[in-house]
Amino acid sequence: MKPLIPNPLRRQVAELVVVRASGHASDQQRRYPQWELSNTELQRLLGDGVGGVILLGGTSTELAHRCQTLKQWAKAPILLCADVEEGVGQRFEGGTWLVPPMALGRLYQQDQNRALNLAERYGRCTGYQAHRCGLNWVLGPVCDVNNNPANPVINVRAWGENTETVSSLVCAFQRGLTIEGVLGCAKHFPGHGNTGIDSHLQLPVLEHNLHQLEELELVPFQAAIKAGVDSVMTAHLLMRNLDASHPATLSQTVLQNLLRDQLKFEGLVVTDALVMQAITQTYGAGEAAVMAFDAGADLILMPEDADSAIEALCKALQSGQIPMQRLEASRERRRKALRKVDDCTNKFLLNNSTSNNNPLERDEDHALAKELVSASLEILHPGPITATDSGINLLRVDGVLPCSVLTATAPALVLPSEAGFQNVLHHNLGISPWQDDPKEPLALERMSSGPILLQLFLRGNPFRGDQDRHEPWAAVIKQLQRQKRLAALVVYGSPYLWDELTQGLDTGIPAVYSPGQMPEAQRQALSYLLKPAKVHSNSQPALLQEFTD
Repeated sequence: MKPLIPNPLRRQVAELVVVRASGHASDQQRRYPQWELSNTELQRLLGDGVGGVILLGGTSTELAHRCQTLKQWAKAPILLCADVEEGVGQRFEGGTWLVPPMALGRLYQQDQNRALNLAERYGRCTGYQAHRCGLNWVLGPVCDVNNNPANPVINVRAWGENTETVSSLVCAFQRGLTIEGVLGCAKHFPGHGNTGIDSHLQLPVLEHNLHQLEELELVPFQAAIKAGVDSVMTAHLLMRNLDASHPATLSQTVLQNLLRDQLKFEGLVVTDALVMQAITQTYGAGEAAVMAFDAGADLILMPEDADSAIEALCKALQSGQIPMQRLEASRERRRKALRKVDDCTNKFLLNNSTSNNNPLERDEDHALAKELVSASLEILHPGPITATDSGINLLRVDGVLPCSVLTATAPALVLPSEAGFQNVLHHNLGISPWQDDPKEPLALERMSSGPILLQLFLRGNPFRGDQDRHEPWAAVIKQLQRQKRLAALVVYGSPYLWDELTQGLDTGIPAVYSPGQMPEAQRQALSYLLKPAKVHSNSQPALLQEFTD
């Protein structure tokens, strides 16, 4: 007969599990139902004691209502978090969407004081809006040093490419979060910046030894810990020279010996999402949860099956495989974090007593978003360019449709259309736009013979691996220039793609780079290329053609 798990033990263990939910109210609105629990499951698990929820999707207003509902279902204080690395508007409409952190890393090389000021304001804006929406935990800052230009998953999410830049900016961002009274999270420990593999898809392997880590990857984490960051998120990496058998998330050597003992971190350790394939391709839900907790993690984020994770942890504690003291230590760290945000919430409500009647985005937030875009634009040979009747606005987006950066009213579609260009969209579903000719890779015969405005939305996103790196955009630039058809180039996202493409750009071709992809970035970038046009209130840009691959 299986030993019965006492209900009090199950509730105590459940406190340390963080599950995924949609920011929308109804089950039918879930964007990712394979990960986002139904309301029935959410209510049951929160009632059973599950202590945290990570949210994605919906408007900021929906999120605020959703957080209130989740608190009521839990009947006890819970952690409510989101991956809002680029401001609340990155994930929830109605919030402020800020440029990626890498933008400030590039600015830091030119004007350190301005970059630090903007990074703290960035943290304050994110923290304030998160607090207003009901969140008490921001899963940032990213402390990875992106010293590998081929990194498919960190890229512009990092604050820079060297230890000084990243350390300085993450501390400034964390100060902003602290001022606004929300928890921060340094990620992805011990450092995901030098990987060429996306851990959402498979397990990256790093050959770094401890000395190399101490010289590079660990430096920003040490700075963030010194700055008072509340939590640290693990990375799903195999650090072969530290622990050849276990990914960092499941390694006592990494989490206990290195993070706790050597770096003296006393806050919450949270796993990266355990549904990522770097973990699930080898470990079951219960097995991964037990190994992560035994290694030193306090919170189990997005186990593949929450019930299995809770049951396996209970059994490991009952059998003595994991001592009960570990459970109490993790619960106490969680209680301490919740006490901190509860105290801050009371002060926040006192200082913002009328704010719930006002729009979430304040004037200062909107001004910050615009300043961040303008400060991070890089411009070569500004226009204006002139379209003919056969001019083409060729766009490449790296997300499945519909995507948040390219709605029907996006400036990248509307403004060129108003200037006379016809919109042609290339995305990753369906028929390839490429032909088997390395010198002439783009199938231009499908388009009219006019000048081409080329806009590339490419930044490195989770779950895409390295597929975007193999697209021959440098060859396309040469092809269009040989045919005298390249009117202008805009790159939104990866600075590495921008640096590569501008090396082959003919003198005098107008070009603009923006780390950000949001509408404000599109508007400002295109203002350097297009003549002002008369705006018709009812104008709708037509996608005359779609290239898909």
